[in-house]
Amino acid sequence: MCKVLGFPRSTYYAAIKHVPSKKEQEYIEFSNQVLSVYLEFKKRYGAVKIQRELNDRNILCSVERVQRHMRCLGIKSIVVRKYQYQKNRGKVPDDKANIFNRNFESDTIFKKLVTDITYIYVQREGWTYLASVMDLFDRKIIGWAYGKNINAELAVQAVKNACLNIPNTNGIILHSDLGSQYTSDIFEKYLRTHGIQHSFSRKGNPYDNACIESFHSVLKKEEVYTTTYKTFEEAKMAIFEYIESFYNRKRRHSALGYKTPQQVEDEALAF
Repeated sequence: MCKVLGFPRSTYYAAIKHVPSKKEQEYIEFSNQVLSVYLEFKKRYGAVKIQRELNDRNILCSVERVQRHMRCLGIKSIVVRKYQYQKNRGKVPDDKANIFNRNFESDTIFKKLVTDITYIYVQREGWTYLASVMDLFDRKIIGWAYGKNINAELAVQAVKNACLNIPNTNGIILHSDLGSQYTSDIFEKYLRTHGIQHSFSRKGNPYDNACIESFHSVLKKEEVYTTTYKTFEEAKMAIFEYIESFYNRKRRHSALGYKTPQQVEDEALAF
């Protein structure tokens, strides 16, 4: 066999008798720890978040060390091409206002919210629709609704679900695009009834609502595009698991100092 493969017999016997050194054992163990976190988070984490997760588990390491082991393992986080947009293609109608003007900072919870609708394909039903509401303070999805029709009722239901988590809605600012669902009478009436101010993106400017656009992009990258949903109920269960179990409570967010949205909310409510 050695003759056929073209290497010395001594090399073969040395290999089968080799006992890994302590350093080699530590290397293998750390690689297994990196791979374990990578798989635990369904291949969604890159080196920075894996490093943070390992450090929280008292496995001290640097990002560079994690990167080296990821290269050796041949693994990387799920990536998606960034959206290319055109700047300042439109404006807000005279009877509406862009209150946020791309200021996505909030000094407390339940003060500034953003909302949008995205498309999700299901084999049996075709296109389905997810409306989400995010609190800008902790980037938590505090309300969402999933349906087979893209209409004002879906948009209102997502906001209703968000309001269930808010003690007092008076004075809240909710930002959306100029879609017909958000400019409808039923949507505007709901906001007025609950004392919520409505802020709008300029036409054709997705960066005016960048945070919720980013969330939907991450949802699709980490969940939707990695799965084929056969039925509406199957997709709904997957979305529930992603938002409520993973995104809000487990997924580290760089804008939050690599804390989870739930951790930031808990800290805010503790004061």
